[in-house]
Amino acid sequence: MAPSSIPASQRIQLQLRAAEPRRRQKYRSIKEIMRVAKRVVLLESDDGDQSDGGGGGDYYSRVACEQCGSGERADELLLCDRCDRGYHMLCVRPIVARVPIGLWFCPACSDNKNRPIKSFSQKKIVDFFRIQKSEEADGKCASIQEVNKKRRRRASTLVFHKKRRRLLAYVPLEDPERRLIQMASLASALTAQHMEFSNQLTYMPNMAPLSANQAIFENGGMQVLSKEDTETLEQCRAMQTRGEYPPLIVTFDSCEGYTVEADGPIKDMTLIAEYTGDVDYIKNREQDDCDSLMTLLLTADPSDSLIVCPDKRGNIARFISGINNHTVEGRKKQNVKCVRYNVGGACHVLLVATRDISKGERLYYDYNGYEHEYPTHNFV
Repeated sequence: MAPSSIPASQRIQLQLRAAEPRRRQKYRSIKEIMRVAKRVVLLESDDGDQSDGGGGGDYYSRVACEQCGSGERADELLLCDRCDRGYHMLCVRPIVARVPIGLWFCPACSDNKNRPIKSFSQKKIVDFFRIQKSEEADGKCASIQEVNKKRRRRASTLVFHKKRRRLLAYVPLEDPERRLIQMASLASALTAQHMEFSNQLTYMPNMAPLSANQAIFENGGMQVLSKEDTETLEQCRAMQTRGEYPPLIVTFDSCEGYTVEADGPIKDMTLIAEYTGDVDYIKNREQDDCDSLMTLLLTADPSDSLIVCPDKRGNIARFISGINNHTVEGRKKQNVKCVRYNVGGACHVLLVATRDISKGERLYYDYNGYEHEYPTHNFV
C-alpha cells in the first residue's frame, strides 16, 4: 500500500506507537514455573528390558569388560565416551594406570588418533627441536668415542681406589638422514600427545618454583654427580642443541602404546636421556591421571616433595616403557635404570643403560625404582 493511501489520522497513530518506548517482557522465574508444573511419573517396564540404552542406570549396571567379559570391579571399569563400551583399566591395551579425569576413548575409537602418522620436513624438525647450527658438528661422533676410550683406559690404571663406573656419552648415528627419521618419530609422538618438546626441567606459574628443587632437602641425602659425569651430561646437552640425539626411535605398539627402540648399538652405562617436564609438588598431583609422573625430590615433609610431570612438555624419556617387576621375565627385560642425582645443587633424573643394548631392542626400566605404588603387574 502506498503511503499516500493511508489516512492522515492512521499515520499519526502509527507514528505515536513507534515513538513509545518498548516495554520489556517479564519472564517467570523457574520457581514459579515449577510451582504450577504437572508432575510426571516414569513407568518402569515389568521385565526391565532397556536394551536401547535409554534406561541409564540399568544399562550401565549391566556393562561388562569387552576384554575379559566380566562386569566385576566396577571401580576399575572405564566407559568409552564415544561408543559406551566398557574396559577394565588393566585389561585394556595400553593399560590405564589412573582413572582419567577428562574424556576417555577406547582403543577402537582412538586408534586413528594415537598413531604417529604426521610427517615432518627437515625445516619443521629443526624448528620443533630448536636445533642450533654449528660449524663444529662435523666429526663429533668420532671424538666422543675417543673420549670414552680414554676414560676407560684411565680408569683401569687406578689401583688404589675402588673402581667406579662412569657415565658414557651416547654416540649418535653418523647418517644425518637417519637422525632426521629418529627425530621425526619423536616429534610425531609428542604432537599426538599434545606435548611440546623440552629437554630440561620447566618451572611454570602456580607450580613448584625453582627454589623448591634443592638436593639438600632430600630425606637421607642424594647421590652427587661427579665432575667427570657432569662433563658427560653437559656434552650430551651440547650435542642435542646441534640435533645430535642418541640412536633411538619412537614406535607405536598396539599393546604397549608408544615405545622406544634402539636404532643403533648402545654401550653399558651410556647416558640415554634426562627425564624432563614440568616440576610440581606431589600434593598438587594426587588426583592427576598422567601415567608418567616421575619422582624428583623426596623430603622429610611430604608436602615439599616434587615430581616431574611430562603431560605438556617433555622429551623421549616420556615414551620409554616400564617392566612388569612382579615377574622374573619382566625383570629380565630391564636394560635402563632411573637414577636421581644432585647436579649443581638441584635434583635431576637421568636414564642410564644397565647393559649393552642392541639395535632393534626395546628400552625398559623399572617404574617403581623408589616407590612401589605404580601398578605394573599387568604390564606385558
